[in-house]
Amino acid sequence: MQYKNLFIDLDDTLWDIHLNGKECLEEIYRDYGYDRFYPDFEAYYNVYMPSNHHLWALYRQGDITKDKLIIERFLVPVREFGIDDPGYAKRLSDDFLERTTRKTRLIDGTMDLLDYLKPKYRMHILSNGFREVQFKKIENSGLAPYFDKIILSEDAGINKPHPDMFTYALKNTNSRRDQTVMIGDSWDADIVGAWKSRITQIWYNPEEIAPEGFAPTYTVQTLGEIKEIL
Repeated sequence: MQYKNLFIDLDDTLWDIHLNGKECLEEIYRDYGYDRFYPDFEAYYNVYMPSNHHLWALYRQGDITKDKLIIERFLVPVREFGIDDPGYAKRLSDDFLERTTRKTRLIDGTMDLLDYLKPKYRMHILSNGFREVQFKKIENSGLAPYFDKIILSEDAGINKPHPDMFTYALKNTNSRRDQTVMIGDSWDADIVGAWKSRITQIWYNPEEIAPEGFAPTYTVQTLGEIKEIL
């Protein structure tokens, strides 16, 4: 099959959300004086992250709203210490998200891969991330020139992995389903979503996690391996 269009996830596929986000959280821990609650940053992080992953899973499935996610993820680590103010959590979230836009660390091999793919394909970002930060992250990290369109779940009104998100992306990029490839790190959001939408998948899987229920079209452990497929 002659592929022409690539949908590429942003966070933890190209932009290193793990390390960038952790840096921002460590700044939050310090600047907000959370050492009065936790003995060190890692103790705070180990409470924040499991809750954050759980809330994002609920958000992807449409079980909670964006506002619920951004408020709860910052209240969960401090609620037991008497802080349960949604307004406080919203202000903290705004601060955190703004800090993330200034972080530019990319997954190893990102620019080399994009330089290779750019002459060959039409490329589009397909992300569940929030509108107020994704465009800034893409611009500040030097990714913007590589992509024709930025397709966000907030614009579609539905999140990956729902097939409607992929149908929205196909329509808005004038892409044919059988000529499109989805590249992403999230099994649930990117790979299951593309599979259910009958779109070829390339799973960026550096941790070698076992697939569940079906075998993706392709699996790679490094971004550089994608050049051997496309």
